[in-house]
Amino acid sequence: MKYNIGYDIGSSSIKAALVEKESGKVIAIVQEPQDEMGMDSQRPGWAEQDPEDWWRHICAATRRLIENNNINPTQVGSVGIAYQMHGLVLVDNSGSPIRKSIIWCDSRAVAIGQNAYEQLGIARCKTHLLNSPGNFTASKLKWVLDHEPDSYQKAYKFMLPGDYIAYRLTGKMTTTVSGLSEGILWDFKENQTAEWLLEHFGIHQDKVPELVGTFALQGTVSTDAARATGLAEGTAISYRAGDQPNNALSLNVFEPGEIAATGGTSGVVYAVTDSLSVQESERVNNFAHVNHTAQTPRIGKLLCINGAGILYRWMHNNLAVSSYDEMNTLADQFDVGSEGLCVIPFGNGAERMLKNQNPGVHIQYLDLNKHQKAHLCRASLEGIAFAFVYGMDLLKADGVSLEVMRVGNDNLFRSPIFSETIATLTGCKIEVYRTTGAVGAARASAIYEFLLTRLDSDCIANDLVMDYTPKSEKATYEEAYRKWKKTLEQQLKPNTK
Repeated sequence: MKYNIGYDIGSSSIKAALVEKESGKVIAIVQEPQDEMGMDSQRPGWAEQDPEDWWRHICAATRRLIENNNINPTQVGSVGIAYQMHGLVLVDNSGSPIRKSIIWCDSRAVAIGQNAYEQLGIARCKTHLLNSPGNFTASKLKWVLDHEPDSYQKAYKFMLPGDYIAYRLTGKMTTTVSGLSEGILWDFKENQTAEWLLEHFGIHQDKVPELVGTFALQGTVSTDAARATGLAEGTAISYRAGDQPNNALSLNVFEPGEIAATGGTSGVVYAVTDSLSVQESERVNNFAHVNHTAQTPRIGKLLCINGAGILYRWMHNNLAVSSYDEMNTLADQFDVGSEGLCVIPFGNGAERMLKNQNPGVHIQYLDLNKHQKAHLCRASLEGIAFAFVYGMDLLKADGVSLEVMRVGNDNLFRSPIFSETIATLTGCKIEVYRTTGAVGAARASAIYEFLLTRLDSDCIANDLVMDYTPKSEKATYEEAYRKWKKTLEQQLKPNTK
């Protein structure tokens, strides 16, 4: 029997999956560490992690997979890597990290990105980068140049988190087009690294790693890595992508009209389009999807909603409830609209889709003689769902066709109230699948080996758990959404200039 291994390098933990190579069947999934990884925040808005911790947990997780499932390392045919996006890792010429990684949720470079957007020209950024430089890898590297010049001078290459793990496995310093695009370092019009952006920031071109394909023989496991992980020397590394493109891949989202979404602490909608035209570049991100080429564009439009599951978790922690299942049961006691109660869920930092405003959480129209915790549960689910719908309206305005949305079976989408609300208001069918990012990365590593263009449809079909179709009677949903949207706009109005 042959197997593939997939890694998902998150900011909370490392997950590793072992799947059968031919069938894609999941054999085992492990997590390291058992609790959560730490995060350093020396100042408000900062977030850093040690890349060596990621590697240590990769090694531990790999050994557990091999030993617990009693397989010979030579049975592992290839490895795929998914990783937290937008992070910055700096290494010297020996490959050692110079400083901790500035990870995705660190906001220190917001002003740098905004200034570059204005100085370089909004039209140029939209046409070439498909984005504002924003608070992404390029802007974070500029922050290091400005504030830690010694670290910048010592840096031989900069990498994304997945690039660093690929380097530790292979000894080769490489990156991908998809990776450079998520760092806002790829010029889509010229189909090359955005040298003019690097020049604007004063960053040397030679600090960019060598390019390899997303699905390609990116290197093989070195002697040192084999000793550390338990993998066989020479095992192929054949796939690498950021966590959101990889989540889309895990759900077999490759073509225009297909959409992936997650509803965890934050919410993400990732829609694939073949258009390089952007209208909402300040509110929606545009990245090269895993199957993007200059000849056949595939752009992943990423909408992020910070205030999503974190609100429901807050309700769980502060209401007298025993579980999320109990909350969902309580929420089901009342009809659409929560008898007038309205919850605005944005309380987890500035919202990009709201042009970086942070209206906070608002519980509106609370009637002390009528409303109870069951209403709060329903209004919270509806409020988060309405935030998704609001964002998906932006995607539609940006040229996205909403046909089918595929989601994992481990978050808010397990709630019928949540999923039916989104499906009915958007007219988009929602399919719920039993899969994870690590499983997707493992399966994706076989695409290169088998010369496939996407994951095996039969394998994905076996993961289908349930689906939600739009309800024909949607007037009550539309009225509740109109009220919610009007309430949101009232909260935003004082902050507009």
